[in-house]
Amino acid sequence: MRIGLLGCGRIGQVHAANLHNRAELVFCSESGVSARHLQSKFGGRVTADLKEMLGLADLAAIVIATPPHMHAAQVVECLSAGKSVLVEKPLCTTMDEVETIDRAAKAAAPDCFVMVAENYYYKPSLQIMKELVANGHLGRLRHLRVRKLTQQQDSGWKSGYGALLEGGIHFLALISDLVDCALASEPDSPVSPMAVEADFPSCLTGTAERHSVTSLSYAGDVTARLHYAWDTPSLLRGTFQHSHIEGDAGRILFESNGLYLRLRGSGTGRRLYGPQLGDLMGYGAMTSDFLACVADPSRKPYSGLARARRDLGIVFAAYGALGPEAAADDKERE
Repeated sequence: MRIGLLGCGRIGQVHAANLHNRAELVFCSESGVSARHLQSKFGGRVTADLKEMLGLADLAAIVIATPPHMHAAQVVECLSAGKSVLVEKPLCTTMDEVETIDRAAKAAAPDCFVMVAENYYYKPSLQIMKELVANGHLGRLRHLRVRKLTQQQDSGWKSGYGALLEGGIHFLALISDLVDCALASEPDSPVSPMAVEADFPSCLTGTAERHSVTSLSYAGDVTARLHYAWDTPSLLRGTFQHSHIEGDAGRILFESNGLYLRLRGSGTGRRLYGPQLGDLMGYGAMTSDFLACVADPSRKPYSGLARARRDLGIVFAAYGALGPEAAADDKERE
């Protein structure tokens, strides 16, 4: 299987490492330097641009690991050429771009798909928590409290995007998947919150937000709260901070990065689950899902467009609290 990798920076190297020995790789980057560097590590070949890559007759699919403002146009170009896509999160930067991608996906060949590289959907710790919720160990799901506060300095294109969009979306995916486990009527029908409220402490007009508190309300009196920040000093860089999932008959406490979790549930006493070090961040399982969908056109990726639309919808609804002036500033930065 030959897979193209468009964008060869830090996250591109993560994808290359996970695909190595499972596919033949074709690399492409803006300058060509990083593409040749990854070729020297993982083999394969280098193309000058996306057009040349798409012209390869035996190319099975493409991984897009470029900055977010480039995603929409590149996804559409790949779909138009009949190639399935795994695109880094966030899928894109506006809801208009989500609609553009959705139209292109519907018009593409039947065996084409769009998958978003939301590795949190595939984390072993989330799979354990979903199983505990589904098996009734918490009783009826009531409230989720998730926090990740650290200090992160970003340069280049990342400096132009809000922390919630660029990093907090991981935890919104985690919250959403747990709520789906409790409330979704169909496996492929993601549940959206009925209301989204957000506060952005110390966010100045003309600057990308770095601190957010997002509150979500769902049917069945289920609520969730995400406290996420890139501007808060943390001695351990965000490690060993704790989040909670509460039901009317039990509770899960988990280290926010997924290192461990503890259940105190109905009829189960207390259980401690240690780190799943084989694939702690879920990249291995995510890559397996991607390759399986490429090999079997009848299969659809778990982290598909429907879930990406839901997660981005929450982010953009939260950003509505910043007002139209801030939204204009964000658009200008892009």
